[in-house]
Amino acid sequence: MVNEPHSEDRGSGAATEPERADRPGLIRSIVHRLAGERLALPVEGRLASFAGATRWLNSEPLTSEGLRGRVVLVDFWTYTCVNWLRTLPYVRAWAARYADAGLTVVGVHTPEFGFERDIDNVIAQSRSLAVEYPVAVDNDYAVWRDFSNHFWPALYLADVDGRLRYHHFGEGEYAMAEMAIQQLLLEAGAEGIDQDLVMVEPRGLEVAADWQTLGSPETYLGYAQSTGFASADRARFDRAHDYTAAPQLPLNYWDLSGRWTVAQHAALLDQPGGRIAFEFHARDVNLVMGPVPGGGPIPFRVFLDGQVAGDAAGTDVAADGHGTVPDQRCYQLIRQRGPIAQRRFEIEFLDAGVEAYCFTFG
Repeated sequence: MVNEPHSEDRGSGAATEPERADRPGLIRSIVHRLAGERLALPVEGRLASFAGATRWLNSEPLTSEGLRGRVVLVDFWTYTCVNWLRTLPYVRAWAARYADAGLTVVGVHTPEFGFERDIDNVIAQSRSLAVEYPVAVDNDYAVWRDFSNHFWPALYLADVDGRLRYHHFGEGEYAMAEMAIQQLLLEAGAEGIDQDLVMVEPRGLEVAADWQTLGSPETYLGYAQSTGFASADRARFDRAHDYTAAPQLPLNYWDLSGRWTVAQHAALLDQPGGRIAFEFHARDVNLVMGPVPGGGPIPFRVFLDGQVAGDAAGTDVAADGHGTVPDQRCYQLIRQRGPIAQRRFEIEFLDAGVEAYCFTFG
């Protein structure tokens, strides 16, 4: 498992129209600038090599030299990262809007979890997420190292001469990034650039976090990076053990009930009926999980404060609180639509064979 942190940059650098939590809506970054005013985009280095990519999707292999004459936006991602998922509507929109004007977007998929190295998973999730621009599969972290990168998501923007002129780590700054794209295209002689900014319509996991109410951090369940495990002092790592969840948990603590194996990378359920409980404060609850390799879909039920989630169900949960885990990815389990308070989340798995990796919140 990779120990590099997800970036959770909360500043956008420009006002955005707020989105109601109960339905998706169009969002446009709003910014006013003086006519003819230019951004300061100093040279930060050279566009690094993509030679270390183990495979390419949606394109023949690209090179930094072969991209001369194009403005290049490099986007480091891994498909379970909720921070990256929330930037994706903008990256997709930029790729579509500015391609004919001279922009090439290159996604670099550098995996965090082991299952994200599986090319079939990457292909399936790229299709599901409508990632249609070229993707360099970076299973060996070679491109990551050549860029001296440390974050998901990370944007690097190069001009037509291959000089890096802008970068941003984490979420936000969408208006600044798009204005930088526009400026480099205009510098290259592009005509007809509409300097209005794109409108996006994020859905599900792509919707920005409710930062004002977000009080719970990204939390790993595998013991290599785990925090807040209420049973940590009596846990039995790397072997099956029967757990009984505490009836009450402090904020941002979690616990298990049933027979689980807490491994370095994840918590693995050994018998049907196991549960995970988490005391949280946020609008959304997400969980990276999946069946063990070769396993089938795992049915589950979701509860809030002991009751079926109901109208607080996330996009991967039905109104009756039921859902299934057919593949290895990030699942949105809770999206609350009313006032946000500290609550107890629980998920019960009706079959054995699930691997639970990491909670994220929004």
